[in-house]
Amino acid sequence: MTPEAFFAGRPVAGEVFERVRVLLVGRGAEVRVSASQVAFRRRRGFAYLWLPDRYLRRPTAEVVLSIDLGRRDPSPRFKEVAHPAPRHWMHHLEVDDPVEIDDEVAAWLAEAADRAG
Repeated sequence: MTPEAFFAGRPVAGEVFERVRVLLVGRGAEVRVSASQVAFRRRRGFAYLWLPDRYLRRPTAEVVLSIDLGRRDPSPRFKEVAHPAPRHWMHHLEVDDPVEIDDEVAAWLAEAADRAG
């Protein structure tokens, strides 16, 4: 499956994907698409886009960007921060408009990409 097929009929999510892709293309990230998400990875995955209405009864966003950082970031922009393993904090950012992929998000993505090898 391609990212375009994954986000078919979802123009906001598709534009969010494109903005994230543009930010990460120069960092050696590759895109992998599964049935549940679009992953950006280097040696390992570090950023994931997924559609909450596929999993949540009452989704509150068009798309979620999950970013794996090596620390907990205190930004109030994150809907949830999970700590699934030592040295991994998964930050979930709900996105309703592509303009929300701004300089702050770009910095988090750069940090995550660099850390992913």
